[in-house]
Amino acid sequence: MKYPIRRAQLISPFGTGAMSISKNGTSAVCSGLDHWFKNRQGNMDSTDLSQYKIKEWRLERMLGVSHFRLPPDFRKTGNSDNDINRYLTVPFLRFPKWNYCSFCGQMKELEYHQKNKELCKGCEGKGYKNFISQVPFIAMCEKGHLQDFPWREWVHKEKNTSCKKTLYLISTGGEALTSMQVKCECGVKPRMLHSITSVDEDGKTELSRSLCDDGSEFFCQGKRPWLGTDEGEECGCHLRASLRSASNVYFAQVRSAIYIPGNSNKQIVDLLSYFEQSQFLRIITLANRANLSLDEIVKELKEHFLLELNEYSDSDIRRALLAMEAREGNKDDKEQPIDMEVVLREEEYEVLNGEINQEDLRINPVSLDTYKGDIFDVSRYFSNIHLVEKLKETRVLSGFNRVFNDQCSDLEVMKSMLWRNQPSDLTDDWLPAYVVYGEGIFFNFNEDVVREWEQKIQVTDRAHPLILRYRNLVANYRTKEKKITPRFIMAHTFAHLLINQLVFECGYSSSSLRERLYVSDNALNPMCGVLIYTAAGDSDGTMGGLVRMGKPDYLEAVIQKAFINAGWCSADPVCTEIGLQGPNSCNLAACHSCSLIPETACEEFNHFLDRGLVVPLHGVDPRISFFN
Repeated sequence: MKYPIRRAQLISPFGTGAMSISKNGTSAVCSGLDHWFKNRQGNMDSTDLSQYKIKEWRLERMLGVSHFRLPPDFRKTGNSDNDINRYLTVPFLRFPKWNYCSFCGQMKELEYHQKNKELCKGCEGKGYKNFISQVPFIAMCEKGHLQDFPWREWVHKEKNTSCKKTLYLISTGGEALTSMQVKCECGVKPRMLHSITSVDEDGKTELSRSLCDDGSEFFCQGKRPWLGTDEGEECGCHLRASLRSASNVYFAQVRSAIYIPGNSNKQIVDLLSYFEQSQFLRIITLANRANLSLDEIVKELKEHFLLELNEYSDSDIRRALLAMEAREGNKDDKEQPIDMEVVLREEEYEVLNGEINQEDLRINPVSLDTYKGDIFDVSRYFSNIHLVEKLKETRVLSGFNRVFNDQCSDLEVMKSMLWRNQPSDLTDDWLPAYVVYGEGIFFNFNEDVVREWEQKIQVTDRAHPLILRYRNLVANYRTKEKKITPRFIMAHTFAHLLINQLVFECGYSSSSLRERLYVSDNALNPMCGVLIYTAAGDSDGTMGGLVRMGKPDYLEAVIQKAFINAGWCSADPVCTEIGLQGPNSCNLAACHSCSLIPETACEEFNHFLDRGLVVPLHGVDPRISFFN
């Protein structure tokens, strides 16, 4: 059974723990990382891992691994006389194991390694040749476990039934679950599948609550079939029944980083060792007490320690100060660990605001005076616009979730779900990754204008219902908590509106463009920036069409058209006046007709959008719009 899957798809959406369907219609789950990079004999004797290793020190620091690896590519011939790296595959295991005949309904459980389809024994005995196919239902839980639907337990209404008789999955006509029932040859009363997918608001499921006849609850058995075992681990979650093709069965947790220059982590470590010395620490402490900005602190340090800091750039010193601030904050509050994702974004934000010309990162600032103010006043709303002519992005699969995409999951727990046997040697602790190259446009909003705007009472009142809705979502669905502010909603919506317009201007599809948000209302290190970029898997990346749209005489018209289109949605006045709408009701005036983009292009799964905070809308107070 062959699954011709691209290497990038093994990061998302078909990575470890995800199900996909082969050409012959068989559903299978991608195996754990233990079995990657092994040849047909199941060993790594002829494998040269140096051809697959990727280094990205910032992601290594954030995810706590020694390196990353490209997924193995299948080769029939090696790159040397020793036939290195031949016949490397990524194993897939048959799942679900239960199958049934669509003609007579007879069910049979096959093994994970079963490749070919089987004929139905019941039909074969009657002279018919009908193949059995996999059942449409599986079961899962919020902790990421996955298992076959408990067919025997369901029909017998017992947790540990001893019956091994043949089961039948019968459809009595119709498309609803009420028309399907499970029968057993032992003569027990057939049981309908009615309500097996029902879930209460508190997370309790009908499957767990009503499976047993004695009133006890049937919990998840903690199974992980992608690791090739039926052994389970302790899990107290309610079990959820689902269609195996449902969109919430698998959410790849992909972490990414834009390459920024520097001699890996060494420069930061060296600077931090300087900052721990008393003379450096005294200057930094005094600067913080005076509420100096990062740039002002860097200037102070260079004036006092020019000799020691001469070989380091201002960007290096700023990043070291950010790392020091994060580390000190963690010491002060043990219950609030460092959010390494925030540190990573702050480092990128510092670099994107500069000018760089390197092999993997080329950033060219554009003078705001060169844009035409009579079309759109760029200089009023942005402090700078930089054309990113080339960038390199590393995308890493750090784990996965089920049921909810953005639930609060521990990183180490998610990483452990990728392995059957966690690597004991830290040098072998790795994660699968993929490198892409591309181009983009970086917008840095004018911080003074943003602060003045977001302090308006009309703006805070407008964003309050959306923020309150998100807090309720965090409480009820265990979604990972993040700070949602008017500046975040505005910058996010601006990115969506511009992406939708750039689709018509530069030739890229909407799924090819991506957003990367840099937003924080931290008083000392505020951020309000957006990177709109595209990236491809080859070494050349893209062809410059997006960068061209960011140049003077082009960008002004693109922004103006985007705002004109956003001013009136084809679904208005409903879109503007309906209130909370969209995914999980986390949008205001934003719908598929005006603001939503493919989920692969959006960092927030199309949440936290509102046209009203960006442009004036009919019937809405114009003072709430940032671009007024």
